[in-house]
Amino acid sequence: MEFLPTNKKEIKNKGLKEVDFIIVTGDAYVDHPSFGTSLIARYLEAFNYTCAILAQPNFNDAHSIMQCGKPKLAFLVSSGNIDSMVNNYYPSKKKRKHDVYSVNNKGNKRPDYAINVYCKMIRNVYHDIPIIIGGIEASLRRLAHYDYWQDKILPSILLSSNADLLVYGMGEKAIIEIADCLKSGLSIKDITFIKGTVYQSKDISNLSDYLLLPSFKNIKKNKNEYLNSFMKQYYNNENQSATTLIEPYQDTYIIQNIPQSVLTTIELDHIYDLPFTYESYDEYYNKGSITALKEIKFSIQVNRGCNGNCRFCALTFHQGKQVSMRSIESCVKEALKMMTLKDFKGYIHDVGGPTANFNDEMCHKLNEYGSCKDKECIGYKMCDNLIVSHEKYFNILRAIRNLDGIKKVFVRSGIRFDYLLKDQHCDEYLEELIKYHISGQLRLAPEHCSNHVLKLMNKPNIKIYDQFVRKFNDINKKLNLKQFVVPYLISSHPGCTIDDAIILMQYLKKINYRPQQVSDFTPTPSTLATLMYYTEIDPFTNKNIYVAKTLKDKQKQNALLQYHLLKNKDIVKEIITKK
Repeated sequence: MEFLPTNKKEIKNKGLKEVDFIIVTGDAYVDHPSFGTSLIARYLEAFNYTCAILAQPNFNDAHSIMQCGKPKLAFLVSSGNIDSMVNNYYPSKKKRKHDVYSVNNKGNKRPDYAINVYCKMIRNVYHDIPIIIGGIEASLRRLAHYDYWQDKILPSILLSSNADLLVYGMGEKAIIEIADCLKSGLSIKDITFIKGTVYQSKDISNLSDYLLLPSFKNIKKNKNEYLNSFMKQYYNNENQSATTLIEPYQDTYIIQNIPQSVLTTIELDHIYDLPFTYESYDEYYNKGSITALKEIKFSIQVNRGCNGNCRFCALTFHQGKQVSMRSIESCVKEALKMMTLKDFKGYIHDVGGPTANFNDEMCHKLNEYGSCKDKECIGYKMCDNLIVSHEKYFNILRAIRNLDGIKKVFVRSGIRFDYLLKDQHCDEYLEELIKYHISGQLRLAPEHCSNHVLKLMNKPNIKIYDQFVRKFNDINKKLNLKQFVVPYLISSHPGCTIDDAIILMQYLKKINYRPQQVSDFTPTPSTLATLMYYTEIDPFTNKNIYVAKTLKDKQKQNALLQYHLLKNKDIVKEIITKK
C-alpha cells in the first residue's frame, strides 16, 4: 500500500530531501480518482514529479503549513472536492456541524474561504514561494463573482488569495505544462500562456484578440454590468471557440486564457490506470473513516463534461459542455482492480459521471467547433441535431456485470430520462437498466413541474418525465418487479413563485409522492441560476423574475413541497387560504 508522503518523516523515508510539489487540501487525504487532490498528485507522479499531500492543515496555526517542509517548485492549493462555503454551510447559512470529507465526519476541519486562508498561511511562512490554486473553489471564483454568504460581489480569488496562478476546469494538462515550465527555470510570473489558467498583470499592451469585460468597479455598482460580464464568460467557456477574457481592476488586470482542450479517451484511460490505493490515509492506519469515500469507493466514472447545462449546476462552467469518455477496456480494468480490495463484496456502486448516459459523440459540431450560441444541446427543448445513442454506455455496463465475481452493478449517477427516451432502442435499454442495474429505486431529477420554472432551469417539460415514469412502471410490471422512481426536487429556484410551488404541491399529490428530502436552492458561485438570484433577471430574455430571498419565503416554498409533514401543516394552510 503506497500512499504519497504526508509529512517530513515520510518524505525522508522515500529517500527524498524535498518534493517538487506540496498539495494543500481542505479534504482528508483520500487516494481515489474521484478526489481531485489525489488525481492531480498521481498525474504529476506519472510525469516523474514528486508530491506530498498536506491535508487539512490546522488553520489556527500558521506553522502547520510547514508539516511537509518547503516544496522545490510550488505549493498547489485547493479547498477540496467542494467549495468550502458550500461545504461549511446549509442553504439557510447556518453552520454545518459535520463534514463528510473529514475523518469521522468531524466538522470545522477546513476554514471558510479555504483557499484564501491556506495561501495566507503559506505566504506568512514561505513568502515568495510560487502558489498555484485550483479545484472547484478556484475554478468557479476565477473572475469577479457573487458570493451568497456575504451577499455581495467578490473579486477574483486570484487577488483575494494572493496566489500567483490559477488553474480552472479539469487541470491535468495545465498542471503538467506548468510543472515543466517551473522545472526548466521559468519564473512563475512569466507563465502567462498556458490554456486553462488565469493570471494577473498590470500591463496588457502585449495582448491582442481579447474580450474586455466590465471592470470590477462597475460590476459591483451595477447588476446589469455583472450580468453582461457573466454572459460574456458563459459564451467563452469552450476551447474551440473561446477568446481570452480580461477583467480590469483599479491598478491591475485579471486575465483568463482560453480553456484547455478536453482529455481524449487515451488520456482519460491513462489517468484511471494510475496506482491509486482506493483507500483513505486515515482509515488505512485505523484513525477513522471518511463517509465521502464510502459513497464512491467502488464507483467507476466513465465520462466527463455535461451538455445538459442545468442552470443551477456548476458542472458546465467547470468541466465544459463537451463530453469525453473512457474505453470499455479501461473501465473493466478498474473494476478488476476494485475486486482485489479486501472490503470488496461483489458490488459496483455506480457506473456513471456528471450524467451517466451521455457519451462523447452526441454532437460532432460541438466537439469540433464548440456549442451553438443560440440554442442548447439538451434542456427544456432538445436540439434536432443531437446524436442519440446509448451503445457505448451499455456496452460498458455489460462488460463489467459479466465479470466473474461481480454480483451487481448499480447505476446511481444522474440519468437524463429525456435523452434516453429519444433513443430508438429506449425500451430495450430501459429494460436492461431496470433488470440489472437498479435495486428498488431509480433516482431522477425532474426538479419541478411548472413549465415556467423548468424553462428557467433548462429542464425538460414535466410531460416527458411522466412519459418516462409510465414506461418504467410498465417494464417493471412486465418483469414482475416492484421498483420505483424517486424524483429529486428543488425549492425556491430563481423565478419560482408561490403559485409555482403550489402547482408542484398539487402535482406531488396527484402522483401520490411525499418527498422526505427537498433541496433548497443555494446560490453557488458562477452558475446561471446564481446570476438570476442576484440580478433577479432572466439573462436570456432580460425580463425581471421573482426570487425568494428571505428565509420566510424560502421556508414557505419548502413547506409546500413537504405538505404532508405535521410541522408544515399550518404554513401550508395559511398559504392556501390566502390564495
